[in-house]
Amino acid sequence: MSWFSNTFSSSIGRKFAMALSAIFLVLFLLMHLTTNMLSVISADAFNEASHFMGTNPVVQFLLQPVLIFAVLFHFVMGFILEAKNRASRPMKYAKKDTGNASWMSQNMIYSGLVILAFLGLHFIDFWIPEMNYKYVAQLPEVTDRYYDELVHKFQNPLRVGAYVISFVLLALHLLHGFQSSLQSMGINNKFTPGIKKFTEAYAIVVPLGFVLIALYHFINH
Repeated sequence: MSWFSNTFSSSIGRKFAMALSAIFLVLFLLMHLTTNMLSVISADAFNEASHFMGTNPVVQFLLQPVLIFAVLFHFVMGFILEAKNRASRPMKYAKKDTGNASWMSQNMIYSGLVILAFLGLHFIDFWIPEMNYKYVAQLPEVTDRYYDELVHKFQNPLRVGAYVISFVLLALHLLHGFQSSLQSMGINNKFTPGIKKFTEAYAIVVPLGFVLIALYHFINH
């Protein structure tokens, strides 16, 4: 308990814990994109992968709760760090010297709020209906239903528009946040320029992949 309290009582400890949750979410995004990309390649492959993810007990009862905790922890810790940063400024209302800081690095909290709202929409659209299907209504399992459900969601232009905007903001969030998380974990050495290029490429390619999947199904439904 002393390690836990010491970690979260210091700014460095809180940033390190937040960085760990960020890296976990970055890895999840890549896995999620890989699964969703199958829907563009093969409906059968997507159904098979989705059925596995939706019925595997390790995924359902271990990884899924960890994911939900990581999402909540990351955003709550972000709000805490932002509040403490604001409180530590000697002149809260004075225009601060931002130096070379990017607009995104100064407004991570706002992009985070939009992304959090999108995650709420995503839960309403996919996760809650899935939990209702399996555990409340207890409907018989249909292994080829996932592709049709995905395509149906992307028929609504408003939903697709919200999806695209959210992933554009996610890209901006990642452009600063991914590299910042690695630095918070002490990864700052001669490989830093290469790591920066990798994080920037990830921040663009992965959100763009989600956007293209949504547009593909919207156009071709």
